[in-house]
Amino acid sequence: MERRGPSCPGSSGAGGLGLSPPWALVGVLGGDRLSTAEDKREYHGNGTTGLAVAQRDFLTYDGTRFTVTAFSGWIKGVPHNGFKVEVSKGIILHLVDEVTSWLPGDRIVVASTDYSMHQAEEFNLLPCPECKSNQVKIDGSPLYLHIGEVIDGIDMRAEVGLLTRNILIQGEMEDSCYGQNHCQFFSFDTFGGHIKILRNFSSVHMSGVELKNMGQQILGSYPVHFHLAEDVDERGGYERPTYLDNLAIHHCFSRCVAIHGTHGLLVKDTIGYDTLGHCFFLEDGTEQRNTFYHNLGLLTRSGTILPSDRNEAMCLAIRSHVYGDYVPVPSTDCMAVSTFWIANPNNNLIENAAAGAQDVGIWYLFHRVPTGQSEGQYPEGQAEHTPLGVFYNNRVHSNFKAGLFIGKGVKTTRASAEDPREYLTVDNARFRPHQDADPEKPRVPAVIDGLIAFKNNDHGAWARGGDIIFRNSGFSDNGIGLTLASDGTFPTDEGSSLEVTCSIFVGESSNFGSQGGQNSYWGKGPNGEYRTLPRNKTFPIRGFQIYDGPVRMAKCTFKKFTPTVDRYSSAIGFFMKNSWQISPQNNVSQILMEKSVGLKVFFGRSGQWFGNNDNDGDKMSVFHDLDGSVTGYPDTFIGREDNYLLRHPGCLTVPRWNGVMCTGKFAQLYIQARRPENLTLSIARAAYHSHPLRLQGVNRGAPYQQYQPVVMLEQAYIIQWDGRAPEDIILYPINFNRGDWLHVALCYPRAAVFQVMADIYQRRTGTVHSVKHYLAAPSRASALNGTGERLFYFDRASGYLFIHLQAHEARKGHSYCSQQGCERVKIMAHMYPGDTWSCDPNPFPERPAAAQRPMSQHPAVPCRACGAPQVPTYLCFLLQINDTVFLFNSRGIFFVVLDACSGAVVSRRHFDTVTGENAASAITDYGVHAALLVSQPTHPEDHSLCVCFSGSFAMLGYKGQAKPSWIKVLNHAGYQKAASLQHYVPLKLKEYQCRANADVSLKLAFSQNHSSEHISAEVAAPQD
Repeated sequence: MERRGPSCPGSSGAGGLGLSPPWALVGVLGGDRLSTAEDKREYHGNGTTGLAVAQRDFLTYDGTRFTVTAFSGWIKGVPHNGFKVEVSKGIILHLVDEVTSWLPGDRIVVASTDYSMHQAEEFNLLPCPECKSNQVKIDGSPLYLHIGEVIDGIDMRAEVGLLTRNILIQGEMEDSCYGQNHCQFFSFDTFGGHIKILRNFSSVHMSGVELKNMGQQILGSYPVHFHLAEDVDERGGYERPTYLDNLAIHHCFSRCVAIHGTHGLLVKDTIGYDTLGHCFFLEDGTEQRNTFYHNLGLLTRSGTILPSDRNEAMCLAIRSHVYGDYVPVPSTDCMAVSTFWIANPNNNLIENAAAGAQDVGIWYLFHRVPTGQSEGQYPEGQAEHTPLGVFYNNRVHSNFKAGLFIGKGVKTTRASAEDPREYLTVDNARFRPHQDADPEKPRVPAVIDGLIAFKNNDHGAWARGGDIIFRNSGFSDNGIGLTLASDGTFPTDEGSSLEVTCSIFVGESSNFGSQGGQNSYWGKGPNGEYRTLPRNKTFPIRGFQIYDGPVRMAKCTFKKFTPTVDRYSSAIGFFMKNSWQISPQNNVSQILMEKSVGLKVFFGRSGQWFGNNDNDGDKMSVFHDLDGSVTGYPDTFIGREDNYLLRHPGCLTVPRWNGVMCTGKFAQLYIQARRPENLTLSIARAAYHSHPLRLQGVNRGAPYQQYQPVVMLEQAYIIQWDGRAPEDIILYPINFNRGDWLHVALCYPRAAVFQVMADIYQRRTGTVHSVKHYLAAPSRASALNGTGERLFYFDRASGYLFIHLQAHEARKGHSYCSQQGCERVKIMAHMYPGDTWSCDPNPFPERPAAAQRPMSQHPAVPCRACGAPQVPTYLCFLLQINDTVFLFNSRGIFFVVLDACSGAVVSRRHFDTVTGENAASAITDYGVHAALLVSQPTHPEDHSLCVCFSGSFAMLGYKGQAKPSWIKVLNHAGYQKAASLQHYVPLKLKEYQCRANADVSLKLAFSQNHSSEHISAEVAAPQD
């Protein structure tokens, strides 16, 4: 009886086979015939047939190519069948750019996409006739997982850098460290070659060069060192501004590119890999107008030259320049080595990747005064007030301390008995950008646009100062995604703030990582999967961390913050063990919490990492949910559960958050205390006098102690101390609007005598005006009636001094004081030795706490406009003209017309869709000789830098009868990276037939970014 063969999807012949004919098939379940390989043989009954052989190639997720072969046949009546799997030699990588110039035998590095920078791996390239123009084949198998896709909305594709160049400059090395070369820290020879470029050179344009075994652990000996070269662009008289382009600096012993006293340098498409000390390095704090464009830095290790270069062991051992027996504190004096060390904010960083440093990827720091050989070149404080240059589309990952750090400075005085720390030790500084670096002029917000920060052990980004704006950014798998530590809290930089908008925060993504490569922690994720972890498997992960204030967050999306049995993980959290104050002006709006967020907010709990959770800032943590997109209730303040200064009967407790949600009006009471300065303050709201809050204050040992409780307005508060009251107390109503008030009762010895006065203090000038003296009132009621009279009442029976504290002047913006200055009340008490100071808990009439607007009456409706735009569809046009930056977020084509004679912008126009007629009309409308662009920018002064993002097309053209040689057009395929075009265009050429008065040259650069591409890896620098 004949038996029918099986029916097989994708097979053309399986259904008609009988029992005997040999048949083989290799296919894909669910695939069609085109995905299937099939073969069959006829069976003639003699017991021997040929083999039916089917063979098909496959490519794994990680790029490994393998072949599956199936076979079947008869040999002398015996059936033979089976299959085999053979792995092809080499793994194919899919890259973002066309890389046909990369050749077999060239060497590449693939960056880590995990927490450890040591997961970067090197490979040789193999011949690959089957590769497409954006593919290469590597020799060997990776030890670690290298991500090649956008995960959870964050682009985590590994950078791939070519280390081979046509020109090789390398140092001649010994087999091991020798002599006075810090051999206690390095087993290998660190005495390499170096290139130094001094001022007054004729021309420097360095391109297509490989630098290996360069640099020395000696001050001034670096692979490429611009030493006091001053202006190296048009300002310095260079018709063709100086640049470094397409360099590979690897396995070097002191930095990558050192820019010292040099301005206007372009560093482009350059790799710095496996180097010691800060890699791309600005030295004295004077260096400005330099541009870092599309560079890759990775595996930045510690070095010995500066305190900031050193790791813990080096910091403790190198003490030759400290004063006396001082022992450095590594965590604060040193341990700051960074891939990009930016010592002046007026520099441009565009499309760079800091893919692994021992400490920080990109660090903006501020020299209080110029240091080294640049001393005296600008006045004190200028750098920290200088506006930020362009920061656009930079990536930071696999760094230990932080991806991006904005803040701190260096010590600018020599070691002395007064301050024994070494010169250039890491020190405190804050970023306060103002127009023309003049604090009397308006603020100029520093814009961090398009930052991608992932797999950084501590912080994705940390920023202190103001105003600073993060936007269109992504943070994933960091210990803490983003910390905004505003400089706008009293008594620092009045009126400043920070904000983050249109950004995505991911707690624990689908990038699980891989063990090894010095990754220290491996544990279970929220879904039971094993993964690498930041800091420690118990470390409390936070997406957005609030510290100080005021900070704002709007239109942001949170994903995958879910606590586990080992650790807390929250979308919004607070700085731990915080002694400083928190501003009630901190606010959030239009926030999208996806379903994968298991803990929206967390105020911490006593235990590991949080300590006692009992510092002043821990207790005072607070923020304002403007629209209810976090809590479900609009116009709601969220504070810690045990903070009875905020509570009222209408509040809702959220035990999982350790928080409470309350409506009401809130501000801060800033209290300065002198003589003594070491007391603990106890403050309670009269309605909850049995729940006082005890504050230790900050700045112990300073001329005064300070406390900043958050208070509910139009309430009565009681202040006591753990000793006799201070002789001098100053009360500042901060973040009060005009008319806001408090009643305050302060405990004193019953024989105390008082002088009370009010004034307005202008902090910037140090002047005082509007001085008014308080008079003693006959009763408590008359002192607190708010009639406008300045009265105080001291009740000798109870020991309480009563004050009506009210703001009389208008406050504006984020200033915590009025436009006239900081209103304050000064209380000077004369007290006698031996006086007792014990006071009853509540001197106010007993009244139950009044409920504010009930929480449940106004639930928020679902917010369709909440959350960040999806990263894959984000498109931005970045335009810069003479240091003025314009950003456009709409799709389409931009035409920008510059007069080719003067360089002036004639017009710019945008088309959502462009037909030939529209384009022709846009071009013919202008009666001038023009350079026709797809966007608008410039670079310093005499020539223009244009960086535009417009799909995959970039054009530089000319309207006129002449046909200049600089006309350029780029049109990239969909799988390729941004079309990028740079060219120097001379103005006022004879062929333009210009009139008089034209500029010298015009530099144009175009690029585009279409984030919807899905490509395995990102190329850092092509071969020359």
